[in-house]
Amino acid sequence: RVELVESGGGSVQAGGSLNLSCTASEYSAHLYCMSWFRQRPGKEREAVAGIYITSKIVDYSDSVKDRFTISLDNAKKTVYLQMTSLKADDTAMYYCAAGAHCRQREYVDYWGQGTQVTVSP
Repeated sequence: RVELVESGGGSVQAGGSLNLSCTASEYSAHLYCMSWFRQRPGKEREAVAGIYITSKIVDYSDSVKDRFTISLDNAKKTVYLQMTSLKADDTAMYYCAAGAHCRQREYVDYWGQGTQVTVSP
């Protein structure tokens, strides 16, 4: 079983920045992508960004494109999410995910425990 351990998150004012990281215990054979999802209060869990492990091709949701940057250090098995120009609407629990395809919930095999991001207006 792959374990995903997240760190980072916290509270920040609108316009500020935060960085998240997530380290995988291993890369199993069927894992091709590391993604970040978030669940805002009262809403469904949604995909935010994903990066393919081998090619490092990235993909973002429209709501965070140009503000968030996902990156991957394969030597450390760690995926990062740099979040800038944060908005109150970005307040959510952020989850790291690993699976076969990026940003597709049905293909997620492993989830992190989640880390809270709170953006005050």
